[in-house]
Amino acid sequence: MVKIDTNGSFPEVLRKLIDGNLLNYIAMDVKAPLEKYGEVTKASIVPEDIEESIKLIMNSGIDYEFRTTIVKSLLTGTDIEKIGILTGGARCHVLQKFVPSKTLDPGFMNEGTHTDEEIGNIKEKLEKLVQSVIVR
Repeated sequence: MVKIDTNGSFPEVLRKLIDGNLLNYIAMDVKAPLEKYGEVTKASIVPEDIEESIKLIMNSGIDYEFRTTIVKSLLTGTDIEKIGILTGGARCHVLQKFVPSKTLDPGFMNEGTHTDEEIGNIKEKLEKLVQSVIVR
């Protein structure tokens, strides 16, 4: 079995892998609503590439999941709903609770995290937009 983890910024590579029948599973991190991607990732991202990758994955016939790590200071409940609209109808969207001990940016070590209740509320909103929501 071959699984790929992607941030979706290179849809042309993803298309080649899909068209070549080289993948059994795709996991894509969806970091933010398109209008906040650059701010959240602190990278130069082409929003249309993210959108194209999402469509490619959803139409590929390959099993997949989309994932979003919820950092309290970066994403609001409204942002998560916008992400849900972006991945609307997806088979599976995984919400990952931010864990300050697992970060490459030391600035996030003191970052607050959502309570289980807050995550539950976000999950309920997302469940209206996608087929399945898992919290990790």
